[in-house]
Amino acid sequence: MQYRNMQKPIFAMVLQGVIVYLAPMTVSPPQIGVAIVAYQSAPVILACLESLFRSEGASLRVVVTDNACTDQTVDLIRAWALENADRVTFQEAVLGEISVATADLTLVRSPVNGGFAYACNTGLRLLTPIEGLDLFWLVNPDCEVLPDTAAQFIRGASQGEFSLMGGRTIFRNNPDIVQTDGGRVSRLTGVCKSVNWGVPLRQAAMPSDTEIDFITGANCVASRKFIEAAGYMVEDYFIYYEEVDWAFRRGALPLRQVPEAVILHDGGTVIGSGSLNRLPSPFSTYFNSRNRIRFVRRFMPTALPLAYAFILLQSLRNVKRGALPQAKAALAGALGFKPPANVREFVAKSAWDHAFTALVDRP
Repeated sequence: MQYRNMQKPIFAMVLQGVIVYLAPMTVSPPQIGVAIVAYQSAPVILACLESLFRSEGASLRVVVTDNACTDQTVDLIRAWALENADRVTFQEAVLGEISVATADLTLVRSPVNGGFAYACNTGLRLLTPIEGLDLFWLVNPDCEVLPDTAAQFIRGASQGEFSLMGGRTIFRNNPDIVQTDGGRVSRLTGVCKSVNWGVPLRQAAMPSDTEIDFITGANCVASRKFIEAAGYMVEDYFIYYEEVDWAFRRGALPLRQVPEAVILHDGGTVIGSGSLNRLPSPFSTYFNSRNRIRFVRRFMPTALPLAYAFILLQSLRNVKRGALPQAKAALAGALGFKPPANVREFVAKSAWDHAFTALVDRP
């Protein structure tokens, strides 16, 4: 009799357990960490953040490194975070105050502009301690991502081991034109070329994984395995060639192309990189030439004579077209001379040790 009285509660407990087991489980979307370098990014940073936090099929942990901005970038990020507090958690810290990004959006303020790799590494060092986070996405502040871009990268990562992964980067103001589908490096001169740059979208065939040498740092996903093997970015370039150097340290881990992962990018909005209809600024030309020599010396030293010759030829062409400041900047950069005034004025004096002194490297 006592046994019969126990049957009902036991049966109820078993039934409850079965229901709980069979009930649909809430599955969190896959995570991806995002590192953004902000420098004088007030006109573009909010559009970038809005697009990232509209991502579908992925959970993002975003770190913005304020590279000593003097415009309204920091204030705009704070205001945006406050306005969106119901859907995005936020934390802010001075560099060195925290060791891990615990919020959806983290703003880290650096007292000095240490360059692109310095700021990228700041973000990456706050993201890599997060358990279960194995993808680390570098996104420029003048980029906007599509709602499925992050999910496409996650899908691409599921196809096997890789070092760096890229998608299709198109011009934000001219979205029918490709900006880059990955990059190639000349083994003769060290010159980098963006694949399909300026090619109409419908005519641009995406190169295969083995047809490129690097992924643009404006839109690049690194795997945890790659970072553990190759380390973080080398910081002595200041700007340009950091992602190329990184890719050349990938060892046997392949690059990966994900054509469906699309991002819109302005490109060179602050520093004056060349575009479809403008010459590179002297600032851009100086660092590009200097860092090309540094890269070639590290990875293909036998090409140094041709690398110097090519920069000289470029400088002569600039003189012929009336771009004398660019010509002077290119030669100064390649030869390790003091940067011209129109280059120095773009870098705060507090950052000169990062930008200039540590980079002077005569042949």
